[in-house]
Amino acid sequence: MLQATRGTVKPSQNFNASQDAEALEKAMKGLGTDEAAILQLVVARSNAQRQQIKVAYKTLFGKDLVDTLKGELGGKFETLIVGLMTAPLAYDVSALRHAIKGAGTDEKVLVEILASRTPQQVKEIVAAYRKEYDVDLEEDISGDTSGHFKRLLVILLQGNRQSGVQAANVETDAQVLFKAGEQKFGTDEQTFVTILGNRSAEHLRKVFDAYMKLAGFEMEESIKRETSGGLRDLLLAVVKCARSVPAYFAETLYRAMKGAGSDDNTLIRVMVTRSEVDLLDIRTEFRKLFACSLFSMIKGDTGGDYRKALLLLCGGDDA
Repeated sequence: MLQATRGTVKPSQNFNASQDAEALEKAMKGLGTDEAAILQLVVARSNAQRQQIKVAYKTLFGKDLVDTLKGELGGKFETLIVGLMTAPLAYDVSALRHAIKGAGTDEKVLVEILASRTPQQVKEIVAAYRKEYDVDLEEDISGDTSGHFKRLLVILLQGNRQSGVQAANVETDAQVLFKAGEQKFGTDEQTFVTILGNRSAEHLRKVFDAYMKLAGFEMEESIKRETSGGLRDLLLAVVKCARSVPAYFAETLYRAMKGAGSDDNTLIRVMVTRSEVDLLDIRTEFRKLFACSLFSMIKGDTGGDYRKALLLLCGGDDA
């Protein structure tokens, strides 16, 4: 599931799950917790290795490692470490569940996960959600959202995007989108939803080029003008992910930290889920798009052990 080549976190070479489990127990025993030891160890292991450490910990000490960590740590640092100890699929499933079942719907989480994951990953999420909660993710999302926003989420949940480029349809798609938006009084949202939800990323990039020639501006501009609310956010996310998933996440991280106060939930979620996938590419895109590096922005925006762990995950400065 993870194409673990562009991540900042790599598997540890001389890995011994039992030794790591003992080191973590030692860091949590007695008076006071050695947070530095915990974060150094956890961040220096791949997720698959962390899963082995959890098994070894239970075997050695007869207790659950994640529960023990929760008892010893607190706040954002705890959320980050627990996130890192969770298997990627389980993490996505739990994030979606909280987004739907919490007070009000956290549309941001639905948008981010369903727009950025591959069709295969979406199918795995749907199956794992069903197994974990004995209910369909589609039912939960449909019960909690409405209108074209709901329709596009449901399309993405099918995980049935076409593959490759349908060369014969590129011009037609661009024209149909142009007619549905800019050339129409009011907007035919369904057309945007159907085309952007079903075509492959490669195909859409060609459509965006054709659209630019036709309309004289980018697809994102039209979406901003023609739609609003959750649908607008989701369409923009789909377009941005079709262009470049790392650039989409670079922008997501920037928005999570800019201005007063941070959106720590988003910051943690992106750093956890991309650390073994494409965080190196996200750092590169971040540096291209903004006047500072991801490392320096995290450093200026966070504090304490939470900051130390995030900076280790970030894996370097692109100053």
